[in-house]
Amino acid sequence: MSTYKQEIDWRAVFDPVSIFYIVAGVICAALSLKGFMLPNKFLDGGVTGIAIIVNLHYGINLNVLLVVINIPFLYLGWKKIGKTFAVQSTFSVFLLVVVLELLGLMNIEDGVTADLVLSAVFGGVLMGVGIGLIIRGGGLIDGFEVITEFVQKNSPLSAGEITVFLNSLIMLFAAIFFGIEPAMYSILTYYTAIKMTDYVVEGFEEYTALTVISREEEKVKELIVKEFGKAISVYKGERGYLPETFHIKHPCDIIMTVVTRLEVHRMKEAIQHIDPKAFFYVQTIKEVKGGIIKRVGKKHS
Repeated sequence: MSTYKQEIDWRAVFDPVSIFYIVAGVICAALSLKGFMLPNKFLDGGVTGIAIIVNLHYGINLNVLLVVINIPFLYLGWKKIGKTFAVQSTFSVFLLVVVLELLGLMNIEDGVTADLVLSAVFGGVLMGVGIGLIIRGGGLIDGFEVITEFVQKNSPLSAGEITVFLNSLIMLFAAIFFGIEPAMYSILTYYTAIKMTDYVVEGFEEYTALTVISREEEKVKELIVKEFGKAISVYKGERGYLPETFHIKHPCDIIMTVVTRLEVHRMKEAIQHIDPKAFFYVQTIKEVKGGIIKRVGKKHS
């Protein structure tokens, strides 16, 4: 087992930025639950969804359920993911319980709005922002993320397929216990929360990998680096192998750069101006760190 998993990084645990993210995220998640979701019997996915079902159907205290149901997942995170992660997640869960108790004293059980669509959308937005901030702080309030990663390593299914399957079961129980309409609104809440979590964790500015193969490779390199101010990576490859002339091939440089989605079209047009027959393809990437990814050169006109 790696040292990373064995040791607790107390500097990370007490990092002011991480604590700020977790506290802000917990407040958003608690407001979503108390102000929008619970008054309308709307569910989120994962542990939170299970806790809401049991709370509303059997009357067991929600805060107790959030702690008890999360315990085995937090233990699994401690053993399989990392002790620092487990400590920060435990702090997040207990802080959520404290904030929910405080909000309970403010008597907002009637909800912020009676409009079901607004409740589903804004409840999902607040929950998604909250979960995203907590993840950025290094923790979790939903242990389902832990079991999804664990099961994925021992299953042919992807993490996305496992998540969809487990949360589909939760929504099915919501439909059985509370009716089809609350279950449908719960799906809307859950989907909104997922999208907001992605935006908060990965950022609103989506990056794209642009790969170019061109006969005018030196001009294309100069264009990307000097005119657009982007760093490039160059792979040695071969072009050719066309169906009619399969035996003909030429060595070439395969040029790859990372740009924002707002820059892709402009860069493609500039490359095609240099080489109308240039071949390129675009891939969406989830995370970029290091290197030169912001535009630092002059703007190409």
